[in-house]
Amino acid sequence: MNLTRYEPWQLMNQLHRDLERFLGGNASRNEDSAIATSSWMPAVDIKEDENRFLLEADIPGVEPKDIEIAMENGVLTIKGERKVEDLQEGKEYKRVERVYGAFYRRFSLPDTADAEQVTATGKNGVLQITIPKKTVAQPRRITVQ
Repeated sequence: MNLTRYEPWQLMNQLHRDLERFLGGNASRNEDSAIATSSWMPAVDIKEDENRFLLEADIPGVEPKDIEIAMENGVLTIKGERKVEDLQEGKEYKRVERVYGAFYRRFSLPDTADAEQVTATGKNGVLQITIPKKTVAQPRRITVQ
């Protein structure tokens, strides 16, 4: 039996790369959340409330030591790697759908994000990154005398 990896978006991603190359540049120049060298991209939710931004990324099977988070010039970068399991020949695999390899995501944050207070935790395969908002000075009303 031959082992075949099932990647449903492979053709669509290849078409996108070919179109970018044909059009002479990066068609998604405004989209900085992915890079072409990534093997896969984790699904990410971003929430905002009055005090913080909360980013949640689905990365099951990725060890915390294999994740790197950086914040520079208002851009949050998450990169890491899901290690390949041994797909042994003697086992009866009918389908392999889980994607392995490196991932890389970037997110532009507004000026209100406090880069010095970013924290990250992981639980049950979900990476949570909390980015507090800076306290903004309220406008002061000045009376004319």
